[in-house]
Amino acid sequence: MNRRTFAALALGATLFAAPAFAQDGNPHLILTLEDGVVDIELLPAIAPKHVERIVTLTEEGLYNGVVFHRVIDGFMAQTGDVRNGNADSPNYNLQMAGTGGSELPNVEAEFNSESFQRGAVGAARSSDPNSFNSQFFITTADASFLDGQYTVFGKVVSGMEAVDALEKGPQEQNGAVANPDRIVSATIEYK
Repeated sequence: MNRRTFAALALGATLFAAPAFAQDGNPHLILTLEDGVVDIELLPAIAPKHVERIVTLTEEGLYNGVVFHRVIDGFMAQTGDVRNGNADSPNYNLQMAGTGGSELPNVEAEFNSESFQRGAVGAARSSDPNSFNSQFFITTADASFLDGQYTVFGKVVSGMEAVDALEKGPQEQNGAVANPDRIVSATIEYK
C-alpha cells in the first residue's frame, strides 16, 4: 500500500483545550465487537485533543453501532463515522459510511514519537493533517511508514484477535467492506 492510497484514510480535527482527566488512571476505550472486546489505552500525554474527542464522542454514545467500513488485510481497520456509519440508524447508508464525522469542529494534528506498530490506534483524516474529527483506525501489522504523518492516540492492550476477525474488504476497493462488522458498544474506563 502506498502513501497516496492511504491518504484516503479520512476524517476530522478539533480545537479543544487540553482535557483535564479527573479520574484515576488513564482512559481506556472499550470496544465490544461481535467477536470480542478490544481494550484500547488512550494516550492523553501525547495526544490530549484527540483523546478528549474520543472520550466525548464515546460518552455521548455515538460510537455504538458504528461499522468498520474499511478493513485492509495486513494493514488496518477503520471505523468511527458517527454521522454516516451507524448501522443501527434508520438513515444508515453503507455507501456513505466513511464520508462523515461528528458535528464538532476538526482537531489539529498532534504528531508524536509513537510508532504505528501492530495495535496502534491512529486518527483518520483527509489529505489535510488537521482534519481529524471522529474516525480512527487500528493497525493490524507494522505500518511505521505512517509515523509522523498521522496522530497516534492509543494502543490496543488486549483484544487484537477481535480486530483480526473483522470482515475485510478487497484490496482493489481500498478495503471497503460490503458486509461490515460493527461496534456493538463503546465505553470509557479509567485504569
